[in-house]
Amino acid sequence: MTGKAAAPLMKLVRLKGVPILQQLHLEEQLLRTSSDNWCLINDGTISPAIVMGLSGKISELVELKSVLRDHIPIIRRFTGGGTVIVDHDTIFVTLICNKDAVSNVQPFPRPIMTWSGLLYNKVFEGVADFHLRENDYVFGDRKFGGNAQSITKHRWVHHTSFLWDYEAKNMSYLKLPSKAPEYRLTRGHVDFIRGMKDYLPRSEFIERTIKAIGAQFSVKSISLESIDIPSASEFVHTTKLLTEQEIQEACNVQT
Repeated sequence: MTGKAAAPLMKLVRLKGVPILQQLHLEEQLLRTSSDNWCLINDGTISPAIVMGLSGKISELVELKSVLRDHIPIIRRFTGGGTVIVDHDTIFVTLICNKDAVSNVQPFPRPIMTWSGLLYNKVFEGVADFHLRENDYVFGDRKFGGNAQSITKHRWVHHTSFLWDYEAKNMSYLKLPSKAPEYRLTRGHVDFIRGMKDYLPRSEFIERTIKAIGAQFSVKSISLESIDIPSASEFVHTTKLLTEQEIQEACNVQT
């Protein structure tokens, strides 16, 4: 038995337009209650939302007056990492793995990040000047993919929000972070990021990603409806939608 026959099973769930809060709740449940390997691909989320890392301080990361004025939801996710604004032009790819699913990859942030960079190097091979820079995916020196992780005793999740395109006005909801990657220098959001639309069709990116994953796993497509997960009442999510009161209180601190 060689090659594909020996590859670990990866269950693939393809989604389109699923709200990011629902997606994050699903990811957290699969990480903590399932023993399978999973890949979730969500092609866009229905409306703009700001998504923060577990320990981020909203008063330091978000322009709260603008967010309150325009009713932009803020979600604190269960993983670390930075703050992003996502919408219908964001493509999400999530990999949830048992710690022994990927050979020679230790369950620590840097080895997982390095492995992911090699995986996406295959996705963008012959398409663009792709690199893993610090914790970001970039074309040249422009970021188009932001990553975050959570690692438990036996499993880990690595998820990415890919910019297919973006609206410059949405970037104005985010402050310049005090902790930024060195290669960013002092560039503002619009000079720092780039969409994938200039490089390959949206559907081709998704197919290339599935093909790259299929080189390391035996991929089985399943529907969202067929996933057997505990009901919401049986599982307490770390990911949560911030209330307007929480945002207002942080805004008072900010001003």
